[in-house]
This record gives sequence, structure tokens and C-alpha cells, in this order.
Amino acid sequence: MSGNLGWRQRLRPLRILLTLALIWLVIAGLEPSSWIIGLPTLVFATWAIITLTRGFLPAHRRGIRLLGLLRFAPFFAIESVRGGIDVAARVMRPRLHIDPGFQYYESRLVDPIARVVFLDSISLLPGTLSADIMDNRIKVHALDSSKDLTPSLQRLERLVAALFGEREQPHAAHS
Repeated sequence: MSGNLGWRQRLRPLRILLTLALIWLVIAGLEPSSWIIGLPTLVFATWAIITLTRGFLPAHRRGIRLLGLLRFAPFFAIESVRGGIDVAARVMRPRLHIDPGFQYYESRLVDPIARVVFLDSISLLPGTLSADIMDNRIKVHALDSSKDLTPSLQRLERLVAALFGEREQPHAAHS
């Protein structure tokens, strides 16, 4: 198993570079002149990712699951659009109901990177913003505090857990 980890570690820069190159290709297209800026940027970004995550990511990290990514990506895209429409509607029609407040959610995610992705993704949900985290307890600001965010947060957490290959654990009963 440690032999495989050695190969994985040695291939990590190449995997990062290829992933970033694919993202660049999607953004910039096939225009050859874009690579004049793109290639040095990709090399620098790869170096930065490796340097800044050294010692932060666990050595046994399994990475992102393809099936989880295929389920999370559409959710991410759809919720980004829904969140943008919600904000635009509130700006253009200020009479929309707003009852701001906080709600709390107990996360079951174990992987620290999965937690960060979950925390950041909460802000995709219309009218929400992650405000604080204490251990596993997340404080979420909602523009409409009368709406229970638990089902949306549970769905998002399941998608993030699948993205990182975490097993689903039952939620504790709320008191």
C-alpha cells in the first residue's frame, strides 16, 4: 500500500497540472495564443497548490470521487443560478419578505476539506450564508429564518460526502 502512495504522490503534480489545463481549456477554448499566458499560469498554480497544501492534506487522502463529482456539479451549477436569481429578485423587488436570522446545523463530515467545501457551498443555497463553525456545529445566516434549512443542508451534505467518498452517517435527533 505504501508503494501505491509513493506513486500517487509522485503523480500528484501531473494530475494537478492536467486538471488545471482541462479547466483552462474549457475557459479559454482551443485558441493557441491563450496558452502563452495559460501555460506559465498553470505551472505557477500547480506549484502554489503543492506548496500551500504541503502538510495540510492528509497523506492517506483518497481524493474526489467521479460519481460524486457528476452529482455535485449540476447541483452546484443550478444552485448558483438559483441563488443569483434570488439575490437579483430581492434587489429589484425590495418588498420581498425578509426575516433574517440564524439557524444551526450539526455536520457529520469528517474530512477537513469536505467540511470546507460544505461550508463554502452553503452560500449557494438561496438566501443563506455560512456564518461560523464550532466543532461540527455550523451557524447559518438565512434571509428568511422562518424557512427550515435542514432538508436543504442535509441534501448538500450528502452530495459533499459523496464527492469525497465519505460514508453516510445518520443525523442525531434534534432536541
